[in-house]
Amino acid sequence: MSLAPRAVLVHRATEYEELLARHGTHGQADFFLSSRGRSIREVAERHRRTLRALADVAGAVPLSWRRARVERSDLDRFLFAPEDVVVVVGQDGLVANTAKYLAGQPVIGIDTEPGRNPGVLVRHRASDTGRLLRSAVLPGRRTDDLTMVEAVADDTQRLVALNEIYLGRPGHQTARYRLGPDGDLSGAEAQASSGVLVGTGTGATGWLRSVWQERGGTLALPSPTDRRLIWFVREAWPSPATGTERVAGALSSAERLRITVESDRLVVFGDGMEADALEVTWGQSVHLGVSDTALRLLD
Repeated sequence: MSLAPRAVLVHRATEYEELLARHGTHGQADFFLSSRGRSIREVAERHRRTLRALADVAGAVPLSWRRARVERSDLDRFLFAPEDVVVVVGQDGLVANTAKYLAGQPVIGIDTEPGRNPGVLVRHRASDTGRLLRSAVLPGRRTDDLTMVEAVADDTQRLVALNEIYLGRPGHQTARYRLGPDGDLSGAEAQASSGVLVGTGTGATGWLRSVWQERGGTLALPSPTDRRLIWFVREAWPSPATGTERVAGALSSAERLRITVESDRLVVFGDGMEADALEVTWGQSVHLGVSDTALRLLD
């Protein structure tokens, strides 16, 4: 007998909840904000809107379905199952945070604050949840399969991300490594820089885009569904021992970028989640390219 689908609601603590955790009471949090020229009313109202959206989404889950709820900080400890339908309730960034832990499960993005969020990944309202859940388990459902980027170390550590992967030093101090196309060790360039970014068309709306604009926008940016990546070296430093010839480029689905570490410790993390990073050290290599896994986002 096959299992009933499971709706997994993903959310994150609101700003109001974080303030209470830090200051203990509503009054103390209000005093803290007022001393900085802000009112807690706006923060509390956004908190209430988020709770209403979560309640509406939970209430729309069919009675025959199983259900679970996971907070953003617990994603790295949560086990997603193949039959899950993942409902991300919050901001666009929360979809990216969730994507790295999935393996093809359909994802529904629910915008808790329409007009405040761009709505690129959280495309729907809480009132749409019931219809979307039902369609998520039907054959031929329509999804956007968004390209993801992966990093694979030579010790088999692997990490995937929806927006971008960063490789560099913790704290963003100078990282030393050799960079070049995979399979061409003779063409690798020794570099010292603030790190390397490799990202997707979805990521081209965020951190990658700021670097792209800074470099003059000469590379063609991929779309979110293009199986193509772009990469940039941040603040490469020229010296007698390090070069600046290989500082940007594109990768097709068949190409990989190889980075060989020449520092005591570098980290590799995706979509800003530095707490869940791979660690690599002297002599290790990391291969970066298009992932076989895609984010299946319901349209």
